[in-house]
Amino acid sequence: MADQPVMLITGASSGIGAETARAAAKQGYRLVLAARSEDKLKGLQQELGGEDTVLTVQCDVQSGDDQKNMVDQALNAFGRIDAVFANAGRGGEPGGFSGADPEVWKDMILTNIYGVGLTLQHCMPALKESKGHLLLTGSAAGRATIPGSMYSATKWAVTAIGYGVREELRGSGIRVTLIEPGMVDTPFFDERPGHALKPEDIANAVMYAVSQPAHVDVNEILVRPTPKVE
Repeated sequence: MADQPVMLITGASSGIGAETARAAAKQGYRLVLAARSEDKLKGLQQELGGEDTVLTVQCDVQSGDDQKNMVDQALNAFGRIDAVFANAGRGGEPGGFSGADPEVWKDMILTNIYGVGLTLQHCMPALKESKGHLLLTGSAAGRATIPGSMYSATKWAVTAIGYGVREELRGSGIRVTLIEPGMVDTPFFDERPGHALKPEDIANAVMYAVSQPAHVDVNEILVRPTPKVE
């Protein structure tokens, strides 16, 4: 078991994070699952093999102490981290730049940008040791202009982080992949979208990237739902 690879996933309690955990478990990964509420991870832990192969950690990605503790627990439990999926994020609310609640903006910016930066910083030493794989949940919204969307602005920032950290790590052996979903049917939305991808579609994209041989670096995967047939 000690030679099984280890994947750490933030925002793992539901949606894309949970489905990626299921897909990774099927491929033989041991898992470190992090979320703001550790209680929500316990059912997933039991589903995917229990405490021997799945570690759950309470982590608010806005907290450097939480993120350091997450990595420390992962290394204490499994001794290595081979892949990190910086997936934790949140959406905004309607109102545009003229009318949205700035407190919602603040939490979203700190989660989607600052939190991602902290994940990268705290996981980097372990990834350098393993010559591992770093994946970030960007968005199709980080490649397009969406009127009045601070959420889109945060995902443009994640795109820039992905490009920037790839250059910082060039020659280190660490691969960096931006996963950029279009609309996905997850608890992220208050109302379920009518025409959307499924979380498992994005999990499949993550597993495609990490399953490539060491000499193949999949830089970006942009996944959108097929347009409706008129």
